[in-house]
Amino acid sequence: MGGWKSERVLVLGHRGYSSRYPENSLLAFKKAVEVGADGVELDVWLTKDGKVVVMHDETIDRTSDMSGRQKDMTLEDLKKADIGMGERIPTLDEVFEALPEKALTNIELKDVDAAKEVARIVRENNPERVMISSFEIEALHEYRKHDRDTTMGLLIDREEVVPLIPKLKEELNLWSINIPMEAIPLLGLEKTLQAIKWARTLGLKVVLWTENDELFYLNDNLAKLKGLFEVVIANDVERMISYLGELGLR
Repeated sequence: MGGWKSERVLVLGHRGYSSRYPENSLLAFKKAVEVGADGVELDVWLTKDGKVVVMHDETIDRTSDMSGRQKDMTLEDLKKADIGMGERIPTLDEVFEALPEKALTNIELKDVDAAKEVARIVRENNPERVMISSFEIEALHEYRKHDRDTTMGLLIDREEVVPLIPKLKEELNLWSINIPMEAIPLLGLEKTLQAIKWARTLGLKVVLWTENDELFYLNDNLAKLKGLFEVVIANDVERMISYLGELGLR
């Protein structure tokens, strides 16, 4: 497998195989790859003592049996939390150790302060397999100070960002725009298709993600985007792999 360049559509587990296992856990990451996903998507923050941990929210309240902001806690404190099924909050280093060498890893920067340390860890763990993404343009700029080459995707969550895309593509050396399926109910299918086609004329790839997997299947939304995307980030990776197979994309 040649990193992010692939003849078939790539599937990543959204926070791992999160429809069946605790999100952003080593178990969820390993299971995603075991059932055939090409890799995983995860979110990172910097702890009080400068370690990169994997967690989606700004606090550990929703996903663990403890509470607090990980930026105010040391790794030792965070390791006491149970995130379900006996799993602990992983560090980014632990994720790379747990996954096969060729598994793709999309690291979403939730925290600009983590950029430098993430770049250091990526350098030591086969950067070819990594994509860095963020909604925070500042975090992407900060990351690029330390690493010009690793594949990068701009996460889009609001329409106002769209006009900035050509400029950001040059400044950040963007590989993709990472678009939520939520755009379809929000903007309508036609407008979403237009935006995707326009981005592709700029030479950008397209990564699709969603908070709610049903949006991939509702009204055959994903089938209607056939040929216009390279990567899908799904909570239920087995369902997505078999669906893409039916569409002839895997």
